[in-house]
Amino acid sequence: MSVSDDFLDYIVDQLSGWAEVSVRRMFGGAGLYCKGKMFGLVADDVAYLKVDDSNREDFVQAGSSAFQPYSDKKMTMGYYEIPVDVLEDREELGVWAGRSLRIARKKK
Repeated sequence: MSVSDDFLDYIVDQLSGWAEVSVRRMFGGAGLYCKGKMFGLVADDVAYLKVDDSNREDFVQAGSSAFQPYSDKKMTMGYYEIPVDVLEDREELGVWAGRSLRIARKKK
């Protein structure tokens, strides 16, 4: 798993109109944070947002897949790939990221 600086810069720039986003590199990937809460992650130059029952179906309907940290295991985490059309639309990305941040704030 790795993340290029250029891709991370692009993601942070796309989110810059929505909120102040910070990045923490970890395990070859990176976490996306807003005010100390991790609401997304980036792995292998693919961006993901946190999901639960309130927004998962939006990702599924858009054809997104769950983040799988291990290619040899069927384990998934509570993050889904951001659809390309959402990623390229700053305003829409802010809406989706906002939902994921609300989910992150609910988690203990």
